Amino acid sequence: MNSNSTYKARQFNLGSLKGISDETLEMHFKLYEGYVKETNKLNEKIAEFVKDAKVDQDEFAEYSELNRRLGFEYNGMVLHEYYFDNLKTGGGTGDPNSASAFRRAAEQSFGNYEIWKAEFVGIGKMRGVGWAICYENPNNGRLSNHWITLHETGNVAGFNPVLVMDVWEHAYLLDYKPADRPKYIEAFFSNIDWTAVDERLGTHKAHSLAA
Repeated sequence: MNSNSTYKARQFNLGSLKGISDETLEMHFKLYEGYVKETNKLNEKIAEFVKDAKVDQDEFAEYSELNRRLGFEYNGMVLHEYYFDNLKTGGGTGDPNSASAFRRAAEQSFGNYEIWKAEFVGIGKMRGVGWAICYENPNNGRLSNHWITLHETGNVAGFNPVLVMDVWEHAYLLDYKPADRPKYIEAFFSNIDWTAVDERLGTHKAHSLAA
């Protein structure tokens, strides 16, 4: 990424969700803004190191650490934007209907939607902090579910994030106990904006998938 880039925190018109309080959302928005701020701060520091078109050897350890940290902060910023964008103010309808392009893609990729959902929910219940993400392979339209540790470890290069679920405890701790993550996941599904998810699918959408 361009170390001269400056990012602005987006404002999300999101509230009145089912099972996820506005208080939780406000806390979550503030945390997201922190990732934006840290991303910009790191970019500024990295730009200073390379302004003379080289990195001195005695600066390389610090330069390396800044870039590693940028992976955490930058992905934290971007994944939160995906997460907020795939939620719907006032709550959603639960599972997607039969006309949903995502549902058809899930059926073609997993045999049926219920199998896809069972795998995605199972990944979301895994111990640890991170994200459950359903990706689309842009080469054939096939969907696959993945666990992302922290924000940066496990993202699939070149794949398109279609449905993003935050399962860090800050996403639900004000509403549910740590052991009640499954209840939060149920709440998440009741608030998904499936129209937004459908729009993330590439040109393959529900076309026949390659093996």
